[in-house]
Amino acid sequence: MPSSASDWDAKHKLAAEASPAEPASIVCELLPLLPAGPALDIACGTGRHSLLLAARGQHVTAVDFSPVALDTLKTRAHGMHMPVRQSKSFRDAPRRRLHGGLELVQANLEQIHLPECCFDLILCVQYLQRPLFPHMTRALRPNGVLLFETFTRAQLEFEGGPRNPAYLLESGELRDAFPGLGVLFYRELRAGQGIASLLARRPEKRE
Repeated sequence: MPSSASDWDAKHKLAAEASPAEPASIVCELLPLLPAGPALDIACGTGRHSLLLAARGQHVTAVDFSPVALDTLKTRAHGMHMPVRQSKSFRDAPRRRLHGGLELVQANLEQIHLPECCFDLILCVQYLQRPLFPHMTRALRPNGVLLFETFTRAQLEFEGGPRNPAYLLESGELRDAFPGLGVLFYRELRAGQGIASLLARRPEKRE
């Protein structure tokens, strides 16, 4: 796995020259159950999930640290005739939301705070930043849904994926990582890869 911003840019440059990656199977499996309101794609990369959501008419705020990744996403979105806007800062994006299409935000996720109560759906796939967990909960609207999937320590038994244990989930960790959300679906896989998947909902506000 890349370990620096320049490494990620190089990885995304190669991805831009190849066919677009397929969405994660968990996203495709659960897509009919996911809210169609404003969505946030955290560490979106070249946008395999952002494009999937936007293709069904959903507004998506796609955030990544790599300008190369976002440029690739922008090019692919234009090729699909999707409206695209780029925000100067992450905080500006929710206030200037388009009706459908993509809002692209370049931001260092280790240095920002997500806006509160802005999204009906948050995706976080193959990215792990534990201090961001409570911000993700607060960024959801009531009844908003989080779909999270990334590698566990079991991945060390297989090729690919992170090697640094700091970027790997402990077994069972993800299930308990968002105490403010109600778990709708959870699983861990250990066949060809070590991965954990979570679908959870923020409770509706009580009067």
